[in-house]
Amino acid sequence: MPSNNKATIKIPRNLYNNLKTLIDGSGFDSVTDFVVYILRDIASTPRLSANEDRLWDKREIELVKEKLRQLGYLG
Repeated sequence: MPSNNKATIKIPRNLYNNLKTLIDGSGFDSVTDFVVYILRDIASTPRLSANEDRLWDKREIELVKEKLRQLGYLG
């Protein structure tokens, strides 16, 4: 019986290969373990509530951009 506690996320093969190279010797057992670690970090970052009327400051935007760069989404 299939487990419903996991889902599949598809990423470009070249990004997967870059991540595989990146984690070599890092202690992560797989690209999946690394991606889950990164996504948990991003998801646990405090964020604005839907009813809060504050814009992100430059520092917050730069942090998000850096995380996206590290994941290979920004050059």
